[in-house]
Amino acid sequence: MGFQKRYFCCDFIASEAINKSYRLGNGIVLTIFAAKLKIDIMAGNRTFTMIKPDAVENGHIGAILEQITASGFRIVAMKLTQMTRRDAEKFYEVHAERPFYGELVEFMSRGPIVAAILEKENAVEDFRTLIGATNPEDAAEGTIRKKYATSVGENAVHGSDSDENAKIEGAFHFSGREMF
Repeated sequence: MGFQKRYFCCDFIASEAINKSYRLGNGIVLTIFAAKLKIDIMAGNRTFTMIKPDAVENGHIGAILEQITASGFRIVAMKLTQMTRRDAEKFYEVHAERPFYGELVEFMSRGPIVAAILEKENAVEDFRTLIGATNPEDAAEGTIRKKYATSVGENAVHGSDSDENAKIEGAFHFSGREMF
């Protein structure tokens, strides 16, 4: 009769961990590791995106999602929704003092959006490359904004600019149980 060790592993940040071993007899040792877990749901390989109202209105959802998945991203959460004016104000509050803020809030709350969390190694940087420059005139050929954006203000997609913002923006639209 052979001895078999079994390990279960997951990525987590442990706080208040307990590690105890108990001898059960016949050479059997039961080790219990228990921890309160703080799961990091956006650990570096995820980013957040929105297909904006202009691209939704112009029928580009399918083509944009196809380009995203063809570029190696896995969609771990996605929903068609509409931001209220208040939602848009809160989501873009970092731009509140900028001259385009009012226009941005109006635009983002005028119609449906597709919110999504994407997964891939180096997700934020790779997605920023895929979507292209904010101004579609400056965007590289083949990028999402070059293909589908109509202006700087109506530039088809949003992409998080950092891992930290990806976490914040993803949590704004999705609960942990909505991500796979």
